[in-house]
Parts: sequence; structure tokens; C-alpha cells
Amino acid sequence: MAWTTRQLTLALAMVITGSLNTLSTKWADNYEAESSDGELRPFNHPFLQAVGMFLGEMSCLLAFHLIRLYHHYKRQQYDIGNQSFSPLIFLPAACCDMVGTSLMYIGLNLTYASSFQMLRGAVIIFTALLSVAFLGRMIKPVMWAGMVMVTIGLAVVGVADIVFGDNTSTTDTNGIIAGDLLIVMAQVIVGVQMVYEEKFITKHNVPALQAVGWEGVFGFTILGLLLIPFYYINAGTFSNTLDHRLENAPDAFVQMGNKWQIIVATVGNIVSIAFFNFAGISVTKEISATTRMVLDSIRTLIIWVVSLAVQWQRFQGLQVLGFIMLLSGTCLYNELIIMPAIKAVREKWQQRGEGKHKDEEREHLTSNQSEIQVANYGTGEQFQNPAVI
Repeated sequence: MAWTTRQLTLALAMVITGSLNTLSTKWADNYEAESSDGELRPFNHPFLQAVGMFLGEMSCLLAFHLIRLYHHYKRQQYDIGNQSFSPLIFLPAACCDMVGTSLMYIGLNLTYASSFQMLRGAVIIFTALLSVAFLGRMIKPVMWAGMVMVTIGLAVVGVADIVFGDNTSTTDTNGIIAGDLLIVMAQVIVGVQMVYEEKFITKHNVPALQAVGWEGVFGFTILGLLLIPFYYINAGTFSNTLDHRLENAPDAFVQMGNKWQIIVATVGNIVSIAFFNFAGISVTKEISATTRMVLDSIRTLIIWVVSLAVQWQRFQGLQVLGFIMLLSGTCLYNELIIMPAIKAVREKWQQRGEGKHKDEEREHLTSNQSEIQVANYGTGEQFQNPAVI
């Protein structure tokens, strides 16, 4: 079935905005700008960037109400789901999202954008294991095979970063290792978030756009307030900000004022997050969740190609192998490449069996008709027999 213009537009919007989300964040990370003391420093502000991400998610709540008002104005029916819920059910999920996103943005600051996107595939492993423990779900053998392949793919990507990493860029080997590990660790938190949402939120039938918006509200509020104590925490050599504070938001705004490109990248991140969530939810609703997963893989490929084109990293053949294994493992886990083939072969054999059975019935019926004709031959009764007619 061919896609409609609307579906194609949504798919392209998801791929483009999803790619811009990661690329704009890494673009800001690669810039150096003048700080409050007049010295040039890299824009190393992952917590402030995470607040921007939550601002983008929060805008989804505004989009939900605008769409609702539009349909009300046009007197069109619009499914708003169940509205008799407490917004506080989204608080634990928002806290998980806050911790996971902060860890991932710290990791992105230390490693490559392509590795960041690929290593996020580890979420499959942790989500599956947590689903077994807390949702009582059974994992099929083919899904286990997919998880093993994803694990091997993650190892290959990590080895490629360590062995063939470009130490002359803004990253070094120790930073790359730490960044990769932080990104993988963050997937444990993301897995907890997904399991929580499935267990406690799905049953409320809340529209996805509204759910993302509420998580954005809580994440933006909590992490925004945490920026205050973060300013007074000395992180030592862990932080490259002015005075080595865990997060120095005032200095971040000074750097933005001194480098307009950082403002563009930050705004691009906020806007792309909002449109990416809207497009992703729409793709799942109007096409399928499987299509969304495939488009997410295309997004990873685009980020990798752009990173090579702008020379944020060197080409690593081993990373290609890792990406293929991650993609294959993800497809295996979601039963996209093995089970459909088995199902098609099984249906083909069933059709053959049914066809053979019908042929046998037809032969048996023909044989019976012949016997009746022979028995009644000469009496004229063969012309009166309904079986013959």
C-alpha cells in the first residue's frame, strides 16, 4: 500500500527533526565561546541543554490543546482519550527522563554524535529484561537472539571508538570511553521509564502528545530548579565550565551572547524536539510502530553521514559493522526479518496442503460419480442424478 502525501510528510519530518535534535546539540558542544572572565571555553552545559529539551517536550502539551481547540472550532470529532487522570502519574517518568537525558547529554559532549545515536540501541536489552522482571513478559528465542546481536553490535561500536578514535579532535580516548559508558548507563534509566509508563500510564489511555507534554512540564520545572544548587557544586576536573561548577547557567548565557551560532543550535534543538515528538507519535498512529523504528534507524545513518561530512569524526569501517549488527538485532527483536519469513513459508505450506486436500476431495467425488454412472447405466437414472448434473 502506497503512502499518502501526509504520511510521507510525517515520515520525512520525523527523520529530519530527529537528526537535527542530535546534530544541533553536538554542534553547540563543538563551539568555544568567551566566558564571563574573558577566556575561551567549550560550551559544556549538558544540564542546561537537557532543560531545553524538556522545554521542547513541554510545547507538545500546547500543541495538544491547540489541536483540540481547532477540532472544536471546526466541530470535528477528536479523540482526547481519558482526561480523568492526575498529572502526577507522569512525575516518576519525568524524573527518569531527566536523569537519563542528562547522562546522555554529558556522554554526547564526550563522544561522537554517531556513536551516541547507535549506543542508544542498548535500550532494547534493558527494557526487555525489566519487562520480564516487572511485567511478567515472556521473551521469545528470536528476541533473545536479537538482544545478543545488539550486545555484540554495541561492543563493536565501542571498540571502534576506542581503537580508531580520532585523538586530534575535541575528544580523547578517555573521554570517548566515559561518554560511551554514560550513554549505555543512561539506557538503563530509559528502560525503567518505559516499563513504568507501560505498567502505570498506558492503562489511563492518555493521548501520547499530552503525555509527552506533561513529562516535559515536570522535567523542565525540576531540572530548571536544580540548576540553582548545581551552580554551587564544584565538580573539579569533571566540569570545563567557569570555576568548574557542575552547571554554570549564567555563564552559559554569556557564551550564547558571545556566539550567535550556539543560540541557533540551542533553539534548533528545542524546536526539533517538539516537532520530532509530534511527528513520531503521528507516524506510530497513522502508519505503524514498526515504521517508526525503521525511520529511527535511518536517522542514525543520517547523523553518521553528516558527522563524517563536517569532519566531526573520521570514517571507521568497524563502526559500519557495528551499525549493521545493531540494526539487524533490532529487527530480530521486533520480529521483522526472521519471523515474517517463517510465517510466509508456513502460510505457503498451509495453502499447498489445503490445495492438495481439495484435489483429493475432487478426485474422490469424481470417482464416486463414475461409480454411480456405471451402476445406473442403461436405466436412464444417470440423467436424473443431481451429482451428475
